[in-house]
Amino acid sequence: MIFALITFYTIFVSYACSQDFQALENKNVKILFAPSLDPVAKELAEVYPEVRAALETTFGWRLNQRPTVLLVRDGKHFYHLALNPLIVAFAVPKSHTIVMNYTKISRRPFALENTLKHEMCHLLLHQHIPEDSLPKWLDEGVCQWASDGIGDIMMDQKRSLLHRAVVRGTFIPLDALKSDFPANNDDLLLAYEESKSFVAHIISRYHKDGILRLLDQIKKGDAIEPASLKALAITLDDLEQEWHDALRQKATWFTLLSTYLYEILFGFMALVSIFAFIKIMLKKRAYMAEDPQDPLL
Repeated sequence: MIFALITFYTIFVSYACSQDFQALENKNVKILFAPSLDPVAKELAEVYPEVRAALETTFGWRLNQRPTVLLVRDGKHFYHLALNPLIVAFAVPKSHTIVMNYTKISRRPFALENTLKHEMCHLLLHQHIPEDSLPKWLDEGVCQWASDGIGDIMMDQKRSLLHRAVVRGTFIPLDALKSDFPANNDDLLLAYEESKSFVAHIISRYHKDGILRLLDQIKKGDAIEPASLKALAITLDDLEQEWHDALRQKATWFTLLSTYLYEILFGFMALVSIFAFIKIMLKKRAYMAEDPQDPLL
């Protein structure tokens, strides 16, 4: 962890020094940005107090930090910081820093404010809970819930890897997502989907108070397993199995068809092509049988 933090600081400082950054500062937040992103920086500074107040109301916890937000427009430089092409933003709680790739975020309406909310949620959680005490899946799932579904990755809702995992029974066990998420792109996307879905299941089953009780137990020093038993009166393993069963029950024929849509379309087009080929050959043979002396044949 210390090495990773030193590495981030090294890259962060070298990147910041190599760019012509401007700074917008007030008592709440410090924003570093390229001159072309001046309107974006002003927008972030304007919405920051509202976003912070909303998070503090949701969790009942105070955010006693003045974070630094680095707005990046150069995709290549952002990749050196994020180390994954799918990531659009990330938080570094130990340095109270948020880094955002504005080029990708700007492609969706309302994404800027919700992305800020998501990353600030990480800062809030880790101000009260040490990073190594909060499971990665819970960290990401809670922050997606708090930011209206927006995450570090903006997933294509039309392509759900979770639906496929439900059909095939290929869930990633939560225990495997405790410390980190997979590097493989599809597995990474599935990890984010699972985290969001599992937290949504907890809230649907135990309401908002349930997830807050769970977080409060971890804040008090409990590991996730005893925290689940104390806060929700169910073991984490049983809760995970309950979630799997609920997803299977919700699976419909429409879900199955949408999961295998590309395979179905590909197979259908292949059959159409074969049928068309056979039809042409039959017509050609029939024509040859009627006039075998035709010079065009």
